[in-house]
Amino acid sequence: MNVDVLARAVELRRLRLPFVLASVIWRRAPSSGQQGSQAVILSDGTVRGWLGGACAEPTVIVEALACLDHGQPRLLCLGPSNGRDRNRGPVPGQADDDSDGLRSIAMACDSEGAMEIYLEPNLPAPQVVVIGRSPAVDAIAAVATAIGWDAVIIDDGGQPDDHEHPELVRTSLDLSSLAIDPATAVVVATQGHYDDVALAAALGTNAGYIGLVASAKRAQAMSDYLRTQGFGDDDLTRISAPAGLDLGRIPNREIAAAILADLVARRAEGWLEIDAEAAPQERPQEAVDPVCGMSVLVADARYRAAFKGSDYYFCAAGCQQRFEADPAAFVA
Repeated sequence: MNVDVLARAVELRRLRLPFVLASVIWRRAPSSGQQGSQAVILSDGTVRGWLGGACAEPTVIVEALACLDHGQPRLLCLGPSNGRDRNRGPVPGQADDDSDGLRSIAMACDSEGAMEIYLEPNLPAPQVVVIGRSPAVDAIAAVATAIGWDAVIIDDGGQPDDHEHPELVRTSLDLSSLAIDPATAVVVATQGHYDDVALAAALGTNAGYIGLVASAKRAQAMSDYLRTQGFGDDDLTRISAPAGLDLGRIPNREIAAAILADLVARRAEGWLEIDAEAAPQERPQEAVDPVCGMSVLVADARYRAAFKGSDYYFCAAGCQQRFEADPAAFVA
């Protein structure tokens, strides 16, 4: 277990940043990667930890970013062997995909080592930030966590021990201290104590949903007040009020269920999703080693050669030397 890597993973989850946890589950010597080695790979291709050498790492990065794109884990097999039959494998430079999440990529590295790496994408779960202090607030947070969502309770000026789940409680209405993104729903349920301040704070974020737990009459009064404070139609239409499914007067726990049911339905329609275009990540430029077919990250490539006006990149010195000896043999 790599404690530093896992601590980094925990921090990335807290910050709601997407990443892939990569773990070496098998290796065949000679290979610089060791069984049990781990690393986290960020959406910009940054690696924290150690997996393997020059041949393996660029391919692992490319495959990890693909995992982030489709959100599914993958078992990546690198080397002359494809992991299912360790005596035989695919043709070097070619990839073999299985529908069961196994991807085999043959490497023609001089070492002839092999590795199997499990890639586990970690994408931010939907998050509910519920503001206030009441049984409904605690119930909303409890239902959210029960379905696997992240939850935060904000009780401005309150006490964590006043809530059923004190570990979820923040006591300051400083939303800038939270990682609020389009996959976040902010639910204001202060019962009229500071709905206006809470809604104004929520409108200052890029939350994908803002809801107000209130009667229709109080919701309209709050909308009218916010308009006098300079908020326009584009702002006010972001507020769903009353929040949740309209089920009339119901108990607090049923209010919570109605709100989460509405949020789940909205998410199925495409709400509460991280918008990649809104916050684009620059992906590393990738090239293919013309000798072995491995992925090479252009920015990090130490081995390069030019031929007929084109640049070529290599995973190791051996591939570069073979190319330079007879470039035409490797260029179509």
